Amino acid sequence: MSKYIGNIEKETLENENFRKVLNTTKRSQLVVMTLGVGEDIGMEIHDDHDQFIRIEQGKAEVILDGEKTTVEDNFAIVIPAGVEHNVINTGDEKLKLYTIYTPPEHPEGTIHKNKVESDAYELEPHS
Repeated sequence: MSKYIGNIEKETLENENFRKVLNTTKRSQLVVMTLGVGEDIGMEIHDDHDQFIRIEQGKAEVILDGEKTTVEDNFAIVIPAGVEHNVINTGDEKLKLYTIYTPPEHPEGTIHKNKVESDAYELEPHS
């Protein structure tokens, strides 16, 4: 898939999957995510990927290289490659966000219904 035109706010707010890849090109990837109350993405580092995150609904704590920042609706976060990071839902409702990876991070069409499924996938060997 290389082209995408859509109402990203609607797509993000209606998404109930932990992770759903909407579009993948050779150089970027658009993903929507939903985190339950108290849920987090998990501390991670993308050595070769920059990442942009926009919060559409909810409240979260973002950790970038150990520095914690509270964010909420309409906040944007830019995470350069090599920065250790996590997003934790600290609100009392689902956290809805979309993210753009450059280059793509997940296989095209990836859908993880919940964090357990996502974590299990991460443990599998990938080429």
